[in-house]
Amino acid sequence: MHVLALTKPDGRRLALYGREVISGIGAAASPQTGSVAANPHMRWHPLRGEWVAYAAHRQERTFLPPPEYNPLRPGSDPAAPTELPEGRYDIAVFDNLFPTLTATAHDPPELHIPTQPALGRCEVVVYSPDPDRSLAQLPIWHLDLLLAVLGDRTQKLGAEKTIRYVLPFENRGAEMGVTLHHPHGQIYAYPMIPPTPARMLECEQEHLRRTGTGLLTGLLASELEQRVRILYEGEHAVAFVPPWARYPYETWIAPKARSAFLHELDDDTRRDLGRALKVVLLKYDGLWQRPMPYVMAWYQAPTDGLSHPECHLHAEILPAYRTRDKLKYLAGTELGAGMFASDVLPEDAAARLAAVDVGARADVP
Repeated sequence: MHVLALTKPDGRRLALYGREVISGIGAAASPQTGSVAANPHMRWHPLRGEWVAYAAHRQERTFLPPPEYNPLRPGSDPAAPTELPEGRYDIAVFDNLFPTLTATAHDPPELHIPTQPALGRCEVVVYSPDPDRSLAQLPIWHLDLLLAVLGDRTQKLGAEKTIRYVLPFENRGAEMGVTLHHPHGQIYAYPMIPPTPARMLECEQEHLRRTGTGLLTGLLASELEQRVRILYEGEHAVAFVPPWARYPYETWIAPKARSAFLHELDDDTRRDLGRALKVVLLKYDGLWQRPMPYVMAWYQAPTDGLSHPECHLHAEILPAYRTRDKLKYLAGTELGAGMFASDVLPEDAAARLAAVDVGARADVP
């Protein structure tokens, strides 16, 4: 993996990654002039016991621009600058122009509840310079490279003293709130362990303390033994519809052997994870005969400097569709009570997805 680090005129960081030597790179540009002046803060929710971030400047972010202007497409026109330079590279990562968390946040408002600066990092990950290639359309080597990039960013962000948790994720489709159509993901680096991974960590630690074994490691073994909900099994990775799925057609992807972080994966495991990801996404799009909206998150161990033998790296993909023509929206029981209700049995979802033949498309190296 080759890396070229650049600095944009507004002070934001840009990193270009390539399978081969990066070359022909133009000047790093920015869609805006001047420096980024974001100053988000967090407020404590006393009844939920968690922090809420406030970033009012995000109201000004670019929203579904016209087709003739794509801020994520490489360009060199000074009259219409984009985020990426022209040149030979495969993946780009840069500081979000409209971040929810920043390394320079300061002076939060004084209220009758606790507040603090929203310290952290928010990065955008552009999967490919080609605006028409989604993750499912990328070859295996490119997905392998992407996972290596996410691991590299995790390692670099997690080394910062204020960062306690790094979450790579993708929101795909306007139904999931996407404001730019060029395929891309994001990385949030938090100053604390957010509520969802914190709850996972609590359950994993309790199971390890009680049994001496990893929670997800054992669950994977059970799924592979039953073979009812498996969508992909390679030598090193597995994809399955979990029997506890909260969303219809929810799918998890994980290495068979426990790894706490993306950057700890060996080459063979990372490549197999990339193949598992491609198979699942091809099945999603094949089942509905159109791009499937989803949220995908990669859960890793905290970057708090402690050992986390309980953590087992995995991705969760949460689709938007409930049936062929209807969307699954969170409603009263999910948002009001926090208890999820699904209209589709995991076994039925797994059977429908498993029946989708992705053919040779999943074998493009």
